[in-house]
Amino acid sequence: MTQVVLIDSGGYNIGSVKAALRRLDVDAELTTAHHRIVAASHVILPGVGAAGPAMNKLKSHGLDRLIPNLQQPVLGICLGMQLMYAHSAEGDTECLGIFDGEIKQLQPKSAERVPHMGWNQLQWQQPHTLQQSLMEPAWMYFVHSFAAPVNGDTVACVKHGETFTALAQRANFLAAQFHPERSAKAGQALFEFFLKNN
Repeated sequence: MTQVVLIDSGGYNIGSVKAALRRLDVDAELTTAHHRIVAASHVILPGVGAAGPAMNKLKSHGLDRLIPNLQQPVLGICLGMQLMYAHSAEGDTECLGIFDGEIKQLQPKSAERVPHMGWNQLQWQQPHTLQQSLMEPAWMYFVHSFAAPVNGDTVACVKHGETFTALAQRANFLAAQFHPERSAKAGQALFEFFLKNN
């Protein structure tokens, strides 16, 4: 049975994620309770906000120690993805260390703005079974000012002045810089892929 929990890191946009999951007949609980998180079949770490306050909340509930050791499928969205990296330059914040690398502020060219807001096409960096689930070309919606480097965990990237990781995976941890809950059919396909993964 699919049982999804959303980890409460104090960020925004939780309602949109819940609504996207309800369209797939999944009613997800927002929680910081360890026993609820460990018992779930799938875990999502969503978030719109700042790295420092989010990590402070996770640490206050001991979730900084729990999350990296989860064994079920885990999906990080936007800030949730950034918190999965080792460090964020936003507030000089030590993060969860699931992925290697530092989250840095975007440095776009003069004609481009920060925050990066809008639709971008994923550029696949390595073969991934998710490609079969998404309609190509896969366009996703982004809203962010900080981003992850491209490295061995990068599945797909996007360019906004510079190239950054849009989708990463390591073991059971999948991380998306974009907002699947705002990305129409392609975003729904990502949620469907994640929920079928067990």
